[in-house]
Amino acid sequence: MEQLIEELKTHLIEELNLEELTPSDIDADAPLFGDGLGLDSIDALEIILILERYYGIKLHNTAEAKPIFHSVKTLAEYIAKHRP
Repeated sequence: MEQLIEELKTHLIEELNLEELTPSDIDADAPLFGDGLGLDSIDALEIILILERYYGIKLHNTAEAKPIFHSVKTLAEYIAKHRP
């Protein structure tokens, strides 16, 4: 799981243009949106693309995304359970 979390952090930094951050700067338990990493709705769309591109996961119901997108850890847990 730790390897998946680190890989996910790297994808987030690259795909969301967070070049000022390193994977160690991102707390896996911190919220991705709001007071945590400070991502916005456009970033959420990019995360959906990350799930599809790198992990083969398609979210069919965007309403289910909120709890999945809470933190890097919740994203990694979802990927681990749903990766084809």
